[in-house]
Amino acid sequence: MIASIRGIIQSIGSDHLVVETGGVGFLIYAPRTTLAAAGAVGSEAFLHTTLIAREDALTLYGFSDLAQRSLFEQLIGVSGVGPKLALSLLSSGSPDEVRAMIAGGDITRLSRVPGIGKKTAERIVLELRGKIDLRQPTSAVSSSVASIDRELSDILVSLGYSAAEAAAAIAALPPDAPAALEERLRLALRYFGSA
Repeated sequence: MIASIRGIIQSIGSDHLVVETGGVGFLIYAPRTTLAAAGAVGSEAFLHTTLIAREDALTLYGFSDLAQRSLFEQLIGVSGVGPKLALSLLSSGSPDEVRAMIAGGDITRLSRVPGIGKKTAERIVLELRGKIDLRQPTSAVSSSVASIDRELSDILVSLGYSAAEAAAAIAALPPDAPAALEERLRLALRYFGSA
């Protein structure tokens, strides 16, 4: 299995990027949040990867961190959830947010993700609810920022962006971004200006 790739970004598409390493260009499908954080063409990228072998193709999927890759692998283990649907779900928020939606049985929010209907959302919750690891550190600050980011997502959607676009903009916020809603909104809008 190809567990990770480090190389120079050759191109970035809407759902993939090409990373050249050792003279070979690898086409890697990735969530929008990972694509947004990958960097510009010509810069170096490091991705944790999963290789899926099918009869007709070898497909590589890339993730910005191990938590995202682990969640992807859990999602594709759910009956009826393939890699494209799993990427769509991971594009809707951080791994912590997706895990919280599943653990909390938030069918409504899961159903808003493009490609996931109510029945698929129910199946994901049913099959993964007890398996999701929520042992991430939760502090008052992180829960308050998560609450602000939910409000920020609602604002971006009301401005005409899709839920996936809003999630990608929020995921692209720098880790040291201020917790104030107005500042986070300004930075998120700047993301759309550079896209």
